[in-house]
Formats: sequence, C-alpha cells, structure tokens
Amino acid sequence: MSSEQTNKAHRASSDSSKKKKLHANGYNAKAFAVAAPGKLERMARRSHDVKEKKFHVPMVDRTPDDPPPVIVAVVGPPGTGKSTLIKSLVRRFTKTNLSEIKGPITVVSGKRRRLTFIECSNDLNSMIDIAKIADLVLLMIDGNFGFEMETMEFLNILAPHGFPRILGVTTHLDLFKSVSTMRASKKALKHRFWTEVYQGAKLFYLSGVINGRYPDREILNLARFISVMKFRPLKWRNEHPYLLADRVVDVTHPQLIENNPKVDRNVCLYGYIHGTPLPYQNARVHIPGVGDLTVKEVERLPDPCPTPFAVKQEEQNSEGPKRRRRLDDKQKLIYAPMADVGGVLIDKDAVYIDVGTSSFTPGQEKGVGERLVTGLQSSKSNATQQSAEFRLFSTGDAFNGQEQSDEEDSDDSNDQDGDSGRTHLRSAQIAGEGLNIDEFNGDSDEEDDDEDGQEYDFDDAAERVYGIGRDEKGSRRDEIEFADTDSDLGNYSDYDDEEASAVKWKENLAENAARQFHQRKRRYNLSKLVYMEDVSPEQVIKRWKGIDEDDEEEENIEDSDDEDFFKKRTDTVTEERPDDSLVKDDVEHLLEKWQNVDMVEGISNRFYLPPKLDPNAPDGNGEGEGDDEELYGDFEDLEDGDNADGDDDGEEDAEDGEEEEEKSIEQLRAENAAKKEKMRLQFEEQTGEDREFGAEDPEQQEEHETWHDMQKAKIAKQLDINKAEFAAMDAATRDRIEGFRAGAYVRILFEGMPCEFVENLDPVYPIVVGGLLSNEERFGFAQVNLKRHRWHKKILKSNDPLVISLGWRRFQTIPIYTTSDSRTRNRMLKYTPEHMHCTATFYGPLVSPNTGFCAVQSVASQDASANFRICATGTVQEINESVEIVKKVKLVGYPYKIYKNTAFIKDMFNSALEVAKFEGAQIKTVSGIRGQIKRALSKPDGYFRATFEDKILMSDIVILRAWHQILPRKFYNPVSSLLLRDKSNWSGMKLTGQVRAERGLELPMPEGSKYTKIERNTRRFNPLKVPKSIQANLPFKSQIHTMKPQKKQTYMQKRAVVLGGEEKKARELMQRVMTLRNEKEAKRRAQKAVSREAHTKKLQAAEEKKQQRERREKKEYFQREGRKRSADDGGSASKKAKH
Repeated sequence: MSSEQTNKAHRASSDSSKKKKLHANGYNAKAFAVAAPGKLERMARRSHDVKEKKFHVPMVDRTPDDPPPVIVAVVGPPGTGKSTLIKSLVRRFTKTNLSEIKGPITVVSGKRRRLTFIECSNDLNSMIDIAKIADLVLLMIDGNFGFEMETMEFLNILAPHGFPRILGVTTHLDLFKSVSTMRASKKALKHRFWTEVYQGAKLFYLSGVINGRYPDREILNLARFISVMKFRPLKWRNEHPYLLADRVVDVTHPQLIENNPKVDRNVCLYGYIHGTPLPYQNARVHIPGVGDLTVKEVERLPDPCPTPFAVKQEEQNSEGPKRRRRLDDKQKLIYAPMADVGGVLIDKDAVYIDVGTSSFTPGQEKGVGERLVTGLQSSKSNATQQSAEFRLFSTGDAFNGQEQSDEEDSDDSNDQDGDSGRTHLRSAQIAGEGLNIDEFNGDSDEEDDDEDGQEYDFDDAAERVYGIGRDEKGSRRDEIEFADTDSDLGNYSDYDDEEASAVKWKENLAENAARQFHQRKRRYNLSKLVYMEDVSPEQVIKRWKGIDEDDEEEENIEDSDDEDFFKKRTDTVTEERPDDSLVKDDVEHLLEKWQNVDMVEGISNRFYLPPKLDPNAPDGNGEGEGDDEELYGDFEDLEDGDNADGDDDGEEDAEDGEEEEEKSIEQLRAENAAKKEKMRLQFEEQTGEDREFGAEDPEQQEEHETWHDMQKAKIAKQLDINKAEFAAMDAATRDRIEGFRAGAYVRILFEGMPCEFVENLDPVYPIVVGGLLSNEERFGFAQVNLKRHRWHKKILKSNDPLVISLGWRRFQTIPIYTTSDSRTRNRMLKYTPEHMHCTATFYGPLVSPNTGFCAVQSVASQDASANFRICATGTVQEINESVEIVKKVKLVGYPYKIYKNTAFIKDMFNSALEVAKFEGAQIKTVSGIRGQIKRALSKPDGYFRATFEDKILMSDIVILRAWHQILPRKFYNPVSSLLLRDKSNWSGMKLTGQVRAERGLELPMPEGSKYTKIERNTRRFNPLKVPKSIQANLPFKSQIHTMKPQKKQTYMQKRAVVLGGEEKKARELMQRVMTLRNEKEAKRRAQKAVSREAHTKKLQAAEEKKQQRERREKKEYFQREGRKRSADDGGSASKKAKH
C-alpha cells in the first residue's frame, strides 16, 4: 500500500517576510532611506495633524476637591427599561430596593464620587432641560426593535448644547431566538451608534430581566465603568452656576394661602451647586418652565449624602470631642427626597413616614423615617405637654406653661415627677435656639443629643438669665407658679412673702428678654466702625457698647407728649451716660499702653494717611496731567525699621521740592512718563501677562514647547493663587466673596413664585435652576447661523413661530430668515434654503456668540407625530439691539405719453412726494430698455417724467426695483410648562391655519384673490409702410412686390368640378377594390409576424444548446489538460531533484 501511495509534490514557499540582505543586488536600503521626499512629507503632515486634533482649547477646571454629584441621565423611548436600569444600579451601589422612580436619586459610588440618577420622560421639554445639565447620558436602545425617533431627537438636542459623555445600553436581547440574528443585530446597532456619536463609543448589552432587575454581572460591569469615567468641563456649564432641585418646600404662611389660594408663594429649592459659584445674594436665575427670578436667600446646608472622603476630612478638621459614629452613617449612601427611600416620602404637601410595624427597636433603624418614629416613641412628654410650651425667640428655649391651680396640685405633680425620676419642675429655658424647621426635613439626624453626651441644665440657665429659682437667701426653690393671666395669680399684696416670691419671675419679663436678646446681638468691630463715613461718632459708641438705637427711639417716642407729635424736632446731641463697663483703671492702662512707641509702630501698617497736596503744582490744584505718583506718594514700607527716621526724610523731601520748582513743566512730565513706563515694565515682569509666546517668565522658569502647554500652565498657576488666597478665609467669608462653590448643598428661597408651580408640582419633570450672567438679562435681536435639519420634512417659513432652546431658556419667538448679498445687505428670504445655512434674526435674550441652540415648531406631545421634531439647529453669530433687513420690491408702471426717448409713466406712485423720494432711481422695461426717473408731473398726481436709452412703446411695462426695510417682531413668549397641570402639552402662538382647522372655519376668499380666466387679445401689427420716394431708390432685389387686390373673380375661382354618372361609378368600384386589397395585406402581415416569432424562439433554443455544449467541452478540455501539465511538472521536478 505504501508503494502505491502518491503524495503531492512539495511546493517551495515564497515567504516575503524573511529579512532581506541590506546589500542585495548592490543596493543599500538604509543608505537611501528618503527615497520619496513627497511621501515622507505627507506622512509627517498627517502625523502632525493627528497630534493637533487631540488638543482642545484650554478651559479652567473649576471642579473642587469635593465635587458635586455626577448627573447621570437615563434617556430612551417608552418601554426600553429605564426604570429597571436605575433600580438595578441603585441596588448595586446602595443595596436599596426602590419601589418607584421620582425625582433625582443621589448615591455614593466611591470615595470621592457621587452619582445623581434622573429618568428622562418622553417629553420634549424634559429632554431639552436634561440635555443641558447631564454629565453622563445612558442612552437606552431596544435591541429587538432598533433606534427609535426619540433617540435620534435627543442626540440632535445634545449636539448644540454641548455633547456630554454617552454610553449606549441595549436591552431586550433575550427576545432573539437565534444567536446569529442577535449577533448581526448587535453589529448593526453598534455601527449605527458609532455613526451618530463617535467612532468607538461604548455600547453595553443587557439581556433579560431576573426578579425585576438586570443580571448582576452585567450591572457590575456598567457600574464599574461609570465609577471610573472622567468628564471634561463643557463651555456653557463652566461659565454658569446651575442646580438640579431634588426637593421643593412651600414655606408660605398658611394664613395667606387660606385667605387667597392663588397668592404668590415662597418656595425653597434644595440641591447641589454645579458649575461656577452661585452669588451670595440677589442672584438672577432662570428656571426653565417658570421664568426669570431673583434669589431672595441662599443658605448652605449640611451635605445629606457626603462622600467618605468628605466625612474623613470633616472629622480631621473638627475641633473638640469627636462625634460618636453610628451604624447609620455607614449606611447613609442614598438620598432621594422625592422617592420612597428610607421610609420617608417628601411630597409637595407633607412628609410621609412609612411606619410598617407598631414599634421599632432603637439603634437598629434602617432609614430616616424609622429614626423619626423611634425618636417620637422615646419622648417622655405627650403632645399636650409639648403644645403647652412656648418660646420668646426662635432660637430660645421653651417655657413650660403648665397651669397649676394651687399648691396642692403642684405638690401632687412634684410627687408624680419624683416617681418618674425628676426631682424638680422643668423651668423656663433660655431665649436661645428655637425650633429649626430644617431639622425635620429628612436631613437632620438626631445628633444634637449625641454631640457631647451631657444633659443641659435648664434650671441653671433660667437662674442665670431671669434670676428665678432661688429665694432671697440664695437657697434653691423647687416650684414655680404658672397661670394663664395675671388675674389668676392675683395681686402681690394678697400673698405673703413666700407666695410673692413664687410669681416674682414675671417681674420685668420684657426687659429681661430684651436684655438677653441684645446680649446675643452682633458684636461690631471697632476698627471698621471708625472708618465708616455714614455712621456718626455717637452711633459708633452705641454700637460698640451694644446699645440698640431702635430701643432708644421707642423710649423717646413713649416719653414724648402727644402735643410734641406734630412739632418739628431738632437734632441735639445728648449727653452720654457713664458706662459702668469702662473702669478708670482700664482707661489708665490703655493710655499707658498706647503711649509706648513700639506699640504704635506695631499697628502703623493698618493706617494710611494721604499726602498733602502741593499748592505749587503746575495746574494750581496740586494735580497735574500724569502726576499720579506725586499725588499718592511713593510706596514706603512702614514696617522697615531703617526708614523710621522722619527728620531725614523731611529734609530730603524739602530738597526735592526745591529742585522740582526749578524744573519746567515739560521736564516734570517727561520724568513722570519715565516713571510710569518703569512701573509698567515692573508690573509686566511680576504678573507675566501680555508677554509674547517664548518670552521668559521670571516667576516660572519652565519652558513650554507649545502655546497649548503655556496656556495650561497659566490656568493652573492662577488656580493655585486663587486656592491659596481663599484657603486663608473662613467658610462664611469665602461664601460672601466667592459665592457658594460647586459641590455645596444649598437651600434657595424664592419669593413671588406662581402658585401653579406648587399646586401642579410633579417630581417626574426635572426642575433646573440656571444662573444668569449680567449680559444675559438684556433682550435684543440675535443674528444666528441656522440650518434646517435634513430629517425635518416641512420647510421653514419666515414669520412662523418657533420654540427655541437657547442657553437655559426655552421660549417662542418669530424669526426672519435672511441671506447676505455680497455682504452689502441682509436680504429677506421667504423660506429656508435646502441643504444650506442661512441667517435668522429673532428677538430674545442676548447670549455670548458661538452659543448653540436648537429649534422645534411645537413642544406639545399632542402635536407629536411620527416625523422628526427637531426642525433646525445653529449657533449665535452676533447680538445687536437693532438690525436692518431689506426685502425686494418691484413697482410697476405704464407709459401714457411717449416723446422719442422721454416718456410719461403712470400707475407707479400715488403722490408727488413718493416720486420725489425716488428721483434718480434706475428703471427699465420688460424688454430691457434702461431708464431713469426725472421729475414728478404737476398733474395728475403720482405721474412722472422718465428718460430711456431708446424709444419705448406704449405696450411696454416699466419696472422699478427697490428695497423695503423689514422690522422683526419683538415677540418673546417663555415656555412655562412647569406651571401647567398637563406639563407635556404647552402651546403658544399658533398659525392662522391651525386655528381655522381646530375651529372648523373656512378660509375667507376675497374677490380680488380668485383666479379668473386669462384672456389675451391677439395683437395685430400694422403693415410696414415704405414711402414711395424710398421705394423708387431701392434696388430691384429689395423692392417691395405687392399685388393689387382683384376686384373680379378669376377663371380658376369661378369653375367647379362635377362628376358624371359613369365616372362616379368607376371611382366607387376602385375604392372597394382597394379596401379588399388592404384587408388581405393586413392579414398577411399578421401571419408573417407569428411565424417569425416562432422561428426566433427556435433559433434561441439552438443557440442555448450550443453554448451549453461549448461550456461542457471547455470544462472537459481544461480538466484533461490540467492533469497532464501537473504530471509533467511533477516529473520535471523529480528529474531536477535527481540531478
């Protein structure tokens, strides 16, 4: 068997990957590396372009050390699994099961990162608002269905507002029955997703739902990817402060609402600050869906969902005893006030606590609601006892107003208290801290009792403040009488000394409370009061001593008689009463202290005295042009001890003054200019600003290779300077100067909020508070570069309303589309051009140039159809208070008298004044004869004289081309969707056709607008008349030959042909014979066509058989010849091997 087996001969491999010799065939490849300089230049250019494309414009990264939560928006069509994805991610991060998704949900995902999940509904307003604030977008895609219209719309909304990071999430992959079909669908979705976003965009695949959640492994991969993502600041968000409200509280007084349910409300919005710092006071903001508002008050609150890093930093920076750590702090990883999390649900009306069971175990609470319930259960007083307490001040302690009728009742109550563990009555508290509403808003833990672990002695405080609780000998009393009115207690004279002392606490109660209130007032800084110009010395002393001016005015008013009420008062300086707080010894000590020269020099750097003006200055007032340095004096270091000798300085100044008197004005000015130039150069060297690229930086010796690196270094340096400057301030001062930085959890109070905002509050729709810059509060005409979206089917028409999303605002306006004619004029367009950009002008808020926007025709869901809703996108080019737009106008006239090249034109103008405005204007006829308007005729009115370059005809039409200025309409209608009950169906201005269609009205048809039948009369031209004198001189060939009209009929006109009897019969016979012949010929042609078709089919069949035979023969031939050649090659190869 082995001898008969034949194997295929080995074929020599032609492997080109083997290393060739450098000097193969006498050619050294390395010696001539640059063989193609053009190719090398193209490669170098391409590599440089790829490197340059990676650069971005350097932007200031204002992210603080503890950044705000990353806003993760989950967007997708209905039924794609948005809620299931949020529940799965929240379960992964916090081990918490959510029953419903409402409002923002903040979770802790790492040591320094928090995530705020928000679900975007299928509403165009919500999609626009979320596109402006989302840091990360999870784009849900139904893998079994593919991309839907809502997904494409949201991607086109993101493009003009700054494209954030996007992750695609594909669901419903378990519906595929075939694995190959699922793979093909995944590949198609991935490439389509890359086309819409960018090449290489990440796309996650989620299979079926298990127990209401996606598989843990797939959610883990997605959660890990989200936790490590990096975000680049976007331009608009890096220039504005903004906030996503996660909680809304109506703080309007209930009595006002009861009197008028439609009264404007005072509303508090809570949330984390993003972007730039929010101003400390009077900040102007815009709430999309509500309008522009002014912030009444901003207050920083404790972070309800702190990161572990922030908690650690707070513990390290805190002074005093450390707060006792509890198990709740480690579990506090989620914050969702609008959702049912932790047993607490904060609605627009109240706070609902899910009790669940009858009782809870203290110390084992799982949420805020259970902690509140356990706190209520552990309370030692019931509701009636708590309601009997009252407070004098909001920050003070509560007085117990329990009424005791007699001494026996008080003894009984004491016995009862003794049984419960209390040895004495609860006394009145200090007028200090009162009920803080914020402590019951879900954030406040019951941490006040755990701060020190000590119980506050209210009785000792009452003794110190009100002087009660002890008798005359100083011994402590155990009981105090209480009554609702003074009459219940009776007169002091009716009681003995012991009984009178029991009610002595009511004496001078108002004075004691006022004194305590003054003691907690603000302590003024004396060094600042001295330099306040609007405060008199008497007021400075009063404020320093803590004397309230309002109280003194009230006392003066009470002391004054009624007769002095209408008399004019004169301001008199009253004598100051001696202050007991200033002791004589202290005054002597102060005098002795500040007479010391060293003490005075120690604070000399805190005072500044301007130099005396020189009366001998050139201008006579001690001030000259360019002598600023002389006015303010040279800089002198007051702390330097070498320059402490004032006599020498005075002598030098006197000598300088004598020298300056001798100099001329020109010399002084030249010296001042030289000094200014020297100071300018020193300033530039110190700051490093306004230097060209490549110049040396005295403060930073590093050399930057590119301009990009230099800009980044400048930004980093400035950030370090700002950080070092602000680090020296306390938190309150920094907030006042810089504002509330990003990452701070704040409470913003708005006054005058429409009541519909609270009544129709729905947490499903996001509430965004966007800060406005100073230039964004002005309104004017904005010129934008606009292009109609190629997916939008309808063409856009000028003066049709559009809803535009520009900046934080959503508003309806009326744009006018224009184009530039050689940059000389803005010509109005009736419609937007196809596949081209045009300029649009509309009235609205002014924003900085290069700001993107998108436009839709309607944001109402009821108007939504299967068509694409984003009608246009573009950017702002320039902003003007006014703009000039012109429209082409054609005025038509007709000649009524013609004199050679001059003609009188009618029906073009109505008055001589109109003609006067157009004197000298160019006109022309339809036939192309050009002319000019000269003067108006006296009569008739509106007629004018015009000259032309040739004689015109009476049938010519004269046209005047002019330009008419169009004024855009000042129409601005903000979209107030959050004030509606049905927030997804806001409608603004409608077209006339839409209103007629809704109301069933017919289109009015004026008589002049109806189409009539066009009747054009045939023009009859007069024959050419040549004078006889000219005809006589014409040559024979050019002479006009005309026949004279015949008066009589000719023989040919008179004669008539009449057939005879035989001739008529013969003609009829021939006609019948020809008819038979034609019929036979037609039948013969039809038969030939049938036989020709059969013959053609026969020839085609034969040709096909022939081709099949040729193919078979060719195949057999090549099979036979191929074997022979392979055998011959094998034999030759074996022979060569033998040789």
